[in-house]
Amino acid sequence: MELNKYSRTITQDPTLPAAQAMLYGIGLTEADLKKAQVGIVSTGFDGNTCNMHLNGLAADIKKSVWAQDLVGLVFHTIGVSDGISNGTEGMRYSLISREVIADSIEAVCGAQYYDGLIAVVGCDKNMPGSLIAMGRLNRPAIMVYGGTIAGGHYKGKSLNIVSAFEALGEKLANKLSDEDYKGIIQNSCPGAGACGGMYTANTMASAIEALGMALPYTSSNPALSQEKTQECEAAARAIRVLLERDIKPRDIMTPHAFENALRIIMALGGSTNAVLHMIAMGKSVGVKITLDDFQRLSDETPLLGDLKPSGKYLMEDLHKKGGVPAVMKYLLSKGLLHGDCLTVTGKTIAENLATVPALDFAAQDIIHPVEKPLKKSAHIQILYGNLAPKGSVAKITGKEGERFKGTARVFNGEFEVAKGVQEKRIKEGDVVVIRYVGPKGAPGMPEMLKPTSLIMGAGLGKSVALITDGRFSGGTHGFVVGHITPEAFNGGLLALVEDGDWIEIDVKKRQVNLLVDDKTLAIRRSTYHAPALKVKSGLLWKYAKQVKTASDGCVTDEE
Repeated sequence: MELNKYSRTITQDPTLPAAQAMLYGIGLTEADLKKAQVGIVSTGFDGNTCNMHLNGLAADIKKSVWAQDLVGLVFHTIGVSDGISNGTEGMRYSLISREVIADSIEAVCGAQYYDGLIAVVGCDKNMPGSLIAMGRLNRPAIMVYGGTIAGGHYKGKSLNIVSAFEALGEKLANKLSDEDYKGIIQNSCPGAGACGGMYTANTMASAIEALGMALPYTSSNPALSQEKTQECEAAARAIRVLLERDIKPRDIMTPHAFENALRIIMALGGSTNAVLHMIAMGKSVGVKITLDDFQRLSDETPLLGDLKPSGKYLMEDLHKKGGVPAVMKYLLSKGLLHGDCLTVTGKTIAENLATVPALDFAAQDIIHPVEKPLKKSAHIQILYGNLAPKGSVAKITGKEGERFKGTARVFNGEFEVAKGVQEKRIKEGDVVVIRYVGPKGAPGMPEMLKPTSLIMGAGLGKSVALITDGRFSGGTHGFVVGHITPEAFNGGLLALVEDGDWIEIDVKKRQVNLLVDDKTLAIRRSTYHAPALKVKSGLLWKYAKQVKTASDGCVTDEE
């Protein structure tokens, strides 16, 4: 079959001379116009460690695509750095960037008639954004992850990005000198690559590898490694195979493939952000993923990975012991993966893993055996109850306990929390409530990493819980419940909580409840005045008008 299935629309039509003139103008030859065109989209930009090296990887891929007798054409889309925007109003743009990325990739490929797509991505919204676009376009496509950052070091202590966030809490609690505070900040991020723990970037990279939409080892190959360079060459070879066999994202992103992705998230202790992203990615290919699917897979999957933020290790440590493929091979051997799912290599999961060395449990303790898991069921728990009748997402690794009952300490937004910690308004036994930070309320559903890091840094991580209609960074740990739906801005019960109210979180019962009688709540509701939307124009306004709930994946392309 001809590989230029889409591009021939403009390259071979004699009634489109201007289009062809422009292609000659960029240096293509008559022979080139008969070749398949591969769009290589980079989310590279100079402003953060996750994305600073991606344009270089895109250039490597372009060279390798041309070597496969294909036309490789680089274009760019945006990125937003969570690490930089967290704790500021700018964080409202983070989740929104997922939709901008998806829309822009779809727009370029749709307009330019590219036959295939390779996405080179870094910080975490880059990945689901690119996958959503791939699902919509349904043309041969591969995601290449920019890779993980190396760990930092200061005074004999291992560091990562969360170390910098939590250092502020330690400083405010007078547990850290100015010198050491600065030392931690200056040494937490030693170079290129995405956040090193099992935070959202590595979570999504691992999930997409298990989904079959990225090459083996993409999620664990370090950013600055020979393996990552070799992966760029392999991606070009793989896109050629996909074009020749006409293998498209909807052939790969099947219900069973999504189950594989959810399994790896559960086994490795991945970020709660994955709930939003997997639901949205499923929608792009017509596969329905629900909160209950997460709970089912969580119940069936033991937590095996001792990875940060709750554990000890970074992705670079796992890379040295066989990476994500070694984990997948182990899960497959235990009947926890569907081995017959197709991948971007043109082979099945089982075929890809056949030659992968097995995990050596005598040589590593990063991944625990299923017989001795860190937790018998996985860490992601879906809670309902009167505070979350449409669902919420808790991250319970086993270290937090399974039940928390305490008095509410209410904050209308995250920026009040720092003052609350500093003034010691948050005390042991409190349930910290952060509201009006949901998809519509912020707008943009920012991460609550700064508040949770402050609480951890202040030494309150084991003695307080936190609930919110916002979301959490993959770096968050502690007894936390996010994605509360309906959100406060939409009239959810969270809006009626007052300081001193009793709140109970019961993981075994999968409930998060406000322990206030109906009569009192009715009185409060009768005098409640919903806040106005915080913005009146621009991207945030458009998002607030279009976005669905957290339980629906925060998508913007549904009625």
